[in-house]
Amino acid sequence: MRQSPVLKNIYKNKFIYLSLIPTFALLLTFNYYPAINALYHSLFEWDGIGYEKFIGIGNFINLFKDPVFIISLKNVSVLAIAGVIISITFPLLAAELTFNLRNLKMQYLYRTMFVVPMVVPGVVILLLWGFIYRPDGLLNHLLITIGFSNLTRPWLGDFNTALYAIIFIGFPWIGSFNYLIYLAGLQSINRELFESSIIDGATRLQQIFYIDIPMILGQVKLILILTIIGVMQGYTTQVVLTQGGPGYATMVPGMYMYNSAFQYYKMGYGCAIGTFLFGVILILTIISRKYIQAPTEFGGR
Repeated sequence: MRQSPVLKNIYKNKFIYLSLIPTFALLLTFNYYPAINALYHSLFEWDGIGYEKFIGIGNFINLFKDPVFIISLKNVSVLAIAGVIISITFPLLAAELTFNLRNLKMQYLYRTMFVVPMVVPGVVILLLWGFIYRPDGLLNHLLITIGFSNLTRPWLGDFNTALYAIIFIGFPWIGSFNYLIYLAGLQSINRELFESSIIDGATRLQQIFYIDIPMILGQVKLILILTIIGVMQGYTTQVVLTQGGPGYATMVPGMYMYNSAFQYYKMGYGCAIGTFLFGVILILTIISRKYIQAPTEFGGR
């Protein structure tokens, strides 16, 4: 019997396929199984220990009757919109400024300065901002010093400012990882495109809008997707700084999922929140992939 090309290829590379088995086993155990298990238990009233009662889509119906969950959705929507705007504009601006430096030593210096923050643990940065926002912290001291003592407040303890204070964390929002992605994209653009545009009389601003941005739409799409995923899933900032407060002013679905599952022992409800988040992230990712299309990539610069 003649062996199929697929089987022949597998047999020929059997050691490669065998070496991949442990990797796939770990993926199935620690990635796919928990996700499938969460989807399954989202259909149950479950305390995570023993009690388990099938309620179908009851948890999902209760989500949209839950005022705390609705508040968390509104909060994460604000954070997502702000995160997308910040992650696309400020790192791109920094990358453009670095890319246009003619002095290679200065370009290296600025690139290093923008990347160094990557080595600082995120929790340390959050604790530093927590100190800045304290009632007796750096921001209020600065306001008092310049004569605006009437503006001082507990920035993370005020219902009106807590969410916006979280958005402001990380100012000036260069984002080392995003900056590197943009810079790599700019450096991969074919030099001939710039030379041709100069012959046609294009200004540098026109080059940015008609060459740079269209040619790095692939990088923009990647950062957009990663930002949406990070914001929708994230709750580290809330855990470290606010615990979702004051009240529910900074509550997000990720933290509400954690609280439901591990503080209130409503594991099935927590699984439903996680499943809902997965669905939202999947839909937003598909939309971004569909409507943000990069042109054909040219050769390296």
